[in-house]
Amino acid sequence: MNFEISKEPILIQAVIDKVVQREAGAITTFIGTVRELTHGKKTLYLIYEAYESMAVKKLEQIGQEIEERWPGAQVAISHRVGKLDITDVAVVIAVSTPHRADAYEANRYAIERIKEIVPIWKKEHWEDGQEWIGNQKETVAYPTGKPEEADLNE
Repeated sequence: MNFEISKEPILIQAVIDKVVQREAGAITTFIGTVRELTHGKKTLYLIYEAYESMAVKKLEQIGQEIEERWPGAQVAISHRVGKLDITDVAVVIAVSTPHRADAYEANRYAIERIKEIVPIWKKEHWEDGQEWIGNQKETVAYPTGKPEEADLNE
């Protein structure tokens, strides 16, 4: 399975192995890790949650978009959920293409699309508090019943 949400640590080489192909002249890998400082706040750990079945479907959609846009591309994406400590791997994206420029572009496209459309949220735990952060714009129903768009990345 090239697209997955995992409760276990991600094996980076296993993700890369999914995109190895004879026609590829390049494989790029993006590895997103948990950092200690975010906007000047010291992070203790993160908790990622996902609407898993929808998240996998959206990851597959991103793979299809890349394969259409960059012919010959192969894509694998693994995103971890649960409690992640500082330096833990949260996401691995591997893209192989016949040419390196396409591999770089497609990999960047993948991480940006994950942030836009995949229902994954993280709760940042700091020394002085915590906050849920979403990866996408969502429609939020307010007490008036009128839906409004909220940018959860702010």
